[in-house]
Amino acid sequence: MVKKNNENEILEIIKNSLDDGKAEDVVIIDLRGKTSIANEMVVASGNSDRHVISLAQRVQENLKSAGHKSVSEGESKGDWVLIDAYDVIVHIFRPEVREFYNLEKMWNAIANLREE
Repeated sequence: MVKKNNENEILEIIKNSLDDGKAEDVVIIDLRGKTSIANEMVVASGNSDRHVISLAQRVQENLKSAGHKSVSEGESKGDWVLIDAYDVIVHIFRPEVREFYNLEKMWNAIANLREE
């Protein structure tokens, strides 16, 4: 049975999954009123391609166990995995890829940035 999306629960599952998996530099960006793609964006780093893939799998497994749907892409390379949990978008990068794309800087210009 799939639950109706509960943004707070989804965000908590994502944060806990990333914390349990030892993700680095987790940042949550509030997108409410700034875009229609999601209400929150989570950006995190893994220290290798295997770590990035492992973090993404952990997030998706925990969301699924709680009855929430998500879709993802990028697991084959492990440089950058995108997880769309509908109300929450998750980007997990290797540090050098994260620095190159610098999503926080781009979104900080239009959203409120808060670190968790």
